[in-house]
Amino acid sequence: MIEIQDLHKHFGGFHAVDGVSLTIEQGSITGLIGPNGAGKTTLFNAIAGLHKPTQGQVLLAGEDITGLAPHQLFDKGVMRTFQIAHEFASMSCRENLMMVPSNQFGETLWNTWFGRKRIADQERALAAKADEVLEFLTISHLSDEKAGQVSGGQKKLLELGRTMMVDAKIVFLDEVGAGVNRTLLNTIADAIKRLNRERGYTFVVIEHDMDFIDKLCDPVICMAEGKVLAQGSLREIKNNEQVIEAYLGTGLKNKEKNVVQ
Repeated sequence: MIEIQDLHKHFGGFHAVDGVSLTIEQGSITGLIGPNGAGKTTLFNAIAGLHKPTQGQVLLAGEDITGLAPHQLFDKGVMRTFQIAHEFASMSCRENLMMVPSNQFGETLWNTWFGRKRIADQERALAAKADEVLEFLTISHLSDEKAGQVSGGQKKLLELGRTMMVDAKIVFLDEVGAGVNRTLLNTIADAIKRLNRERGYTFVVIEHDMDFIDKLCDPVICMAEGKVLAQGSLREIKNNEQVIEAYLGTGLKNKEKNVVQ
């Protein structure tokens, strides 16, 4: 699905992403872990169009998408969420989802004058789809609640719901579990697994909660200092000396202190 070739992102003399090469297989749920400052979010940003890479190439199913803007990647089914949810706080949860699809009829002045029935028909269809998404995510009871007033975990579910309003091919989830209670985190994990299994979504997940990673992800990729250190199952990653040193600054003799557990 995604092939990254020798990707770099520099900020002055700081190499936030320093020669990353990796492959994300179609239909996988890939975990991306590493210490704070490892370059994980910058890598996401370079893939998803928020930062233009300094060097290297990103391919989507063989197509070069390096440096495309987020709206161009959106049209190709490449989406990402953020550590802090980006909702329209004064709009309802249903309305937040209805906003997602692009090129809606009501976006042109001509249609607001002469295409009102077409606009109304589309809005009814979007509202029905939004309600279906909210039901899938088990938050249909929040459909009329203002998005700014729901909990942090419910906002994360709403962000996941946005990807369901369009034809998402690959979704990059940046710390989807941050600040979320265990019950809602399990709900999020179940929704990700269902989307992967039933709708063929490919996911890449940045997360520090290793129980969450263990429940969802295979393979797991570990980064440190802008580079890929290791890739494999979570068990293999936990027993990799380079990974242990990246987290602890020590070698295998202190493996029993492994912080990634």
